[in-house]
Amino acid sequence: MNDRRLQVRGNLARDYQDMLTPEVLTALSALAELDDDRKALMRARIDRRAARARDGRGLQFLDPATVIPRTTLTGQDARAGAFSGAEIPGDLRRQWIQGTGPAARPNAPVATSLRNVAYALLSGADGWMFDGEDALGQISTMSLDNQRNLKLAIHRDSIFLEVVEQVAVEMNEWAQGFLHRPIIDDAVSQLDFTTKIFRARGLHLDDRQIRHASGAGLSASIVDVTLYIVHNHEALRRSGASRVLYLPKIQTAEEAALWNDILTALEQHLGLSIGEIKTYVLVEQIEACFQLMEIRAALGARFVGFNTGRWDYINSVSDALAWDPGFINPNIDAVTMTYGYMRHYEDRVRRAVNTPDRDGRCALWQGGMEPNIPVGSEAGVAAGMARAIAGAEREQREGASGKWVAHWKMVHIVRPVWERVGQDNQLGRSFPSLTYTQEDADGLVLLEPAPRTVRGARDLLSVALQYGNAFGQGLQAAALKPADFFGDDDVLYLMEDMATGEIRLSILWEWLHKHAPLTAAAETGVGAKTENVFTAELFSQLLAEEYEKLQAASNRDVHDVSKGTTLPIAREIVETYVTTDVKLPWYIDLLNITLGNHDLAEAKRRIRVMEETFRRDGTRITENLDFA
Repeated sequence: MNDRRLQVRGNLARDYQDMLTPEVLTALSALAELDDDRKALMRARIDRRAARARDGRGLQFLDPATVIPRTTLTGQDARAGAFSGAEIPGDLRRQWIQGTGPAARPNAPVATSLRNVAYALLSGADGWMFDGEDALGQISTMSLDNQRNLKLAIHRDSIFLEVVEQVAVEMNEWAQGFLHRPIIDDAVSQLDFTTKIFRARGLHLDDRQIRHASGAGLSASIVDVTLYIVHNHEALRRSGASRVLYLPKIQTAEEAALWNDILTALEQHLGLSIGEIKTYVLVEQIEACFQLMEIRAALGARFVGFNTGRWDYINSVSDALAWDPGFINPNIDAVTMTYGYMRHYEDRVRRAVNTPDRDGRCALWQGGMEPNIPVGSEAGVAAGMARAIAGAEREQREGASGKWVAHWKMVHIVRPVWERVGQDNQLGRSFPSLTYTQEDADGLVLLEPAPRTVRGARDLLSVALQYGNAFGQGLQAAALKPADFFGDDDVLYLMEDMATGEIRLSILWEWLHKHAPLTAAAETGVGAKTENVFTAELFSQLLAEEYEKLQAASNRDVHDVSKGTTLPIAREIVETYVTTDVKLPWYIDLLNITLGNHDLAEAKRRIRVMEETFRRDGTRITENLDFA
């Protein structure tokens, strides 16, 4: 189906006519005018990245006299709180626990796919971020399935309510065994408890199903927010619920201002009040941490809070300092929220949200992700849950108003930390004012002594390979652990999404190309002692060994159907990313360009084209090559 400005792939206009309605397509056409601005900002990202590498310079705070692009505010206005922020809506004032996950499953009938939404809305979480981005698979029509399921749930369609009743029984059975009590009294009334939040895809991604009539890619961000808001804003308003989004991967205040313009244009198109669509921002990029108040100001009356996610942020630090031979991360498990640059990052976020605007309003801080799942041996689960509770207690003490969990079962394990305290939130808690010194900038890249070992490299490689394989199968959120722990129920699976794949490859690239010194000698697995540095020979050896472990794994850990299809492609991507001297900015680019293709020779061709194109002039290939 073709629109004057847009093309819809294949027969999707017919097959998804309930989603790609005339109202949606008209709104998309109206917002498509902003896509050139989006592409210009994405080009600017690459140019800044190249300039830092060329000049060997780190990130700096903005000149306070500079006007934030697309606004009338200066940096100093933002830092001083001389702007009008949001009044926090009633259903967002208490968000002790937000669950995260997609609303759809790959290749599943609607009733099966809807189970994801039922688990979420029956979980007892204060909010649920239904993910359109890092945790949502993109094979076939999953992005549209995700939106369809949300529409069916928000509009209380009969097929969804039937699923709810079935899932409620299963959830209570689990709770009776694990918690020794039911967790759901009345399933339908329970649906009203959890605030529905949607995370759109980032500005760096093109949609896979809709593009410009010219054949150029169209912003996945524009597609996502248009589908979600057009279909659901009236039903959410009638139920007294906020229309609220999470905005991912923002790097600058100018990008936040573009998001504001996109949402304002959508509000104007639909006749909504300006600022009616509220937004959280995930601080996933180090560059954003240098512009926190500017980002708040750019979003103004729609900004409700920041979230501190760990994995993407580590990746962004590694990528921003790829040019610096002295910046080398340790083992990934050492980079916790209390480690060096992560500690400074969290501190700036909590001080930024507690800086009042001109009306004395502060914003929320939602803490990071708890990836543990209470599935394993009794000892393993006990240890994992103790870590989860300790992490939640630390974030609550530090000032977070709540945190994320990656599985509905964790809601009832972690939420009591905030229940015991009893405060709805920590808005306006007193912290020192933000400062903008060189010492502050240095703190955001602070390394501290920690191990860097072959064991750590194996873990990075194993999970990166597994994640790429899961992505190719449509599972962008997957329960994973290093292959050496398959069958060991004392070591829990952790919920992993796109961000964890990104950081693992970034660190491996860093170790290889910066000749990372290893902190301990250990067996590599074939009798040779490790060297003092991480070499290409050692990487190749470890890659071959970890790949073979996955090929030999049971279907439980590595689906047999993937071992001759997506797993070899994942290996090719991992090897290309890590060994290429020019660091590619996104693992997801390589995964997207091969998505839906199971032919290794064709995958190698596409990977080579992507690498050569980026090497030539920094161009990223982000459109769906199989659109036609």
